[in-house]
Amino acid sequence: MDARRHYSSDVAFTPTVKAIQARKGSRKGYAGMEERGSWQTRINPDLAAFIEAQVSVFLGTANAEGQPYIQHRGGPPGFLRVLDETTIGLADFTGNRQYITQGNLTDNPKAFLFLIDYANRQRVKIWGEAKMVEDETLIARLMPAEYKARPEQALIFTVAAWDMNCPQHIPQRFEAADVAAALTKRDERITALEAELARLRS
Repeated sequence: MDARRHYSSDVAFTPTVKAIQARKGSRKGYAGMEERGSWQTRINPDLAAFIEAQVSVFLGTANAEGQPYIQHRGGPPGFLRVLDETTIGLADFTGNRQYITQGNLTDNPKAFLFLIDYANRQRVKIWGEAKMVEDETLIARLMPAEYKARPEQALIFTVAAWDMNCPQHIPQRFEAADVAAALTKRDERITALEAELARLRS
């Protein structure tokens, strides 16, 4: 943890944020959270399972002037890889070649991951630092098996703190593949029941 911060949540709860919390009545609750240990700074098994089950992630960065940028990254389950208790990696696939994220990280390594599971109405916020690594061995290690994409580099994210939010206001949505599988299973069950009914009638 940064020596300038007393609690891990100080990565987000700046003095200005805390002043607003105090004015709006939520500071006492968050102060209690801080005293109980604040946000976690290590990836535990539950978080690791959540991360590696995702097929989508939003990566936030900012340039040297503080201008923010959010980029979406996606892939099959496991495209986000937990490398150890403080490190997440992914193969960075070739896209529109604007390189805004890479440029931002070159000037300012601070980064943020936002993961949301609509089906289970869970979201995780992860603060840390990130860098792009052009290393063929690492890229090959992070590349999802049989995924049809061309990796250009690897992104390594070092965790500073993370928080899992409540499900309030998260709409429940399901992946198209999961819906298709459920409908196929339903249709197969209907076919079997219709066949059984026809047999009993005969």
